[in-house]
Amino acid sequence: MNFRPGELPGVMIIEPKVFGDDRGYFMETWRDNLFREAGLGEVFVQENQSLSQQGVLRGLHYQIRQPQGKLVRVISGRVFDVVVDLRRGSPGFGRWTGVELSAENRRLFWVPPGFGHGFYVLSEQAEFVYKCTDYYAPEHERVIRFDDPDLAIDWPLLPGVTTQLSEKDTAGVPFATADLYD
Repeated sequence: MNFRPGELPGVMIIEPKVFGDDRGYFMETWRDNLFREAGLGEVFVQENQSLSQQGVLRGLHYQIRQPQGKLVRVISGRVFDVVVDLRRGSPGFGRWTGVELSAENRRLFWVPPGFGHGFYVLSEQAEFVYKCTDYYAPEHERVIRFDDPDLAIDWPLLPGVTTQLSEKDTAGVPFATADLYD
């Protein structure tokens, strides 16, 4: 596996080694000893999978208590994945970075605890899988607006495709008034 530091402190892009032939391919998506050597000695307690249609935008989600680290990947389709550093003491505070994840590039993206997370579906559909370091706790979940002007995220919204948000995401708060990490 190739571990590349992301643009924000603690974020990591992981490129697995893919072994393929005319039958198909094989790759490891998690191997404890390699992740520990790369400084990611996380314990995962929950794994989730979602299917979303083109134009769906999920996020920016986080849990103010029981913050979740997430190891995310796409197993079919293509998304633009975004993280925002919500840790007040971090040199990356208030900054965002994004990466394309797809079934073709097979990248994994490490989202540390203390980050807001979201993604936008570029393909007709996308299946998204993520391992979490803590359990989902809806009472602690928070949502920041995906289009917050202070964050100025450059989402690659598809022309002619309606952006679809859940009620929860539509009701997201501005970054300036959001609960953040100390």
